[in-house]
Amino acid sequence: MKFLRNFLDKQEKHFVKGGKLEKFFPLFEAIDTFLYTPSTVTLKASHVRDSLDLKRMMLTVVVALIPATLMAFYNTGLQANLALEAVGGSSLGNWQGGLAASLGIPFDSSNILANMLLGLIYFLPIYIVTLAAGGFWEVLFAIVRKHEVNEGFFVTSLLFPLILPPTIPLWQVAIGISFGVVIGKEIYGGVGMNILNPALVSRAFLFFAYPGQISGDKVWVAVDGVSKATPLAAMADPNIPFNFSWSNAFFGTIPGSMGETSTLAILIGALILIYTGIGSWRTMLSVVIGMVGMALFFNFVGSGTNPMFAVTPAWHFVVGGFAFGTVFMATDPVTSAMTIKGKYYYGLLIGILVVLIRVVNPAFPEGMMLAILFGNITAPIIDKLVINANIKRRQLRNVV
Repeated sequence: MKFLRNFLDKQEKHFVKGGKLEKFFPLFEAIDTFLYTPSTVTLKASHVRDSLDLKRMMLTVVVALIPATLMAFYNTGLQANLALEAVGGSSLGNWQGGLAASLGIPFDSSNILANMLLGLIYFLPIYIVTLAAGGFWEVLFAIVRKHEVNEGFFVTSLLFPLILPPTIPLWQVAIGISFGVVIGKEIYGGVGMNILNPALVSRAFLFFAYPGQISGDKVWVAVDGVSKATPLAAMADPNIPFNFSWSNAFFGTIPGSMGETSTLAILIGALILIYTGIGSWRTMLSVVIGMVGMALFFNFVGSGTNPMFAVTPAWHFVVGGFAFGTVFMATDPVTSAMTIKGKYYYGLLIGILVVLIRVVNPAFPEGMMLAILFGNITAPIIDKLVINANIKRRQLRNVV
């Protein structure tokens, strides 16, 4: 790759200050630092507080997402093949199915590799559109503001496809990520300034703007004419048969958003984030505690008309986006609480709210998205209250 390195070095003069392409330096810098480690060095005494910079932090999150991403490939293909076998079909009846057939991929649910390849055919276009549309806005704002392209978008670009159904139209993917990047982040000043998680803002926009493609029971299986409800939808509606076991939900062989189904894969990512110090174990733990406490409360109260009152904490933990949101969304260092004590309050709030939304409003059984967004809004208030309480205690200790 020496040729590419030499080519980039020769082109740099056109993008630095005074060059004819000076306005596009953020784009050049993003490509250069993505392909190679920066060659600039510190000549004078530096003040390094931590060896973990933004690039390493974002890369660690991407690594933690790999198990969930691989499971997204497998389960998306598995659910499609299971549906085909149930209706006695031999193809999906869409362009993805045509591509799979032309590549010689067998429609066989027992073939692990075939399931993964079929799932990849669904996931990859969504990911590419997310990168293209979201990357366009990132580069545009970087050029206008004359700063470097931030690496934070690479995490958002992977999180967003993982919280979408495989059948979502690609044009909606482009609109959703554009809304999330522009309205959810850039208008606040970019990375580090946004108060809401951009990936969740993107999904919330799609949920309320195009509910037919993001919710219900007809979007979770990539087979034309096949309807299959998620476990949460089946729990909320007594008329929908519940054909799932807890182990199915834990390992991830259930219908749902592509990257949210496997609690096991998500827990592997959680261990990586906790070990590296990227994700706050305090936030994760308190979200779980809040969920368990609220679920047990509803179990104790009971209801003769609402079956969601009987859903146990163990089931809340493995269905829907609870595990994924707890590990990868609630722990976002920008939009979550910053203080140590505030992380506990922040997590408890999210855990309580997700069960409250799921149980009290059975028409909207998945409450993790709204719970985290509400937590994002209240995180600065929580931190402010914690800091003020600490200042007050210190003042009382020093009163003469």
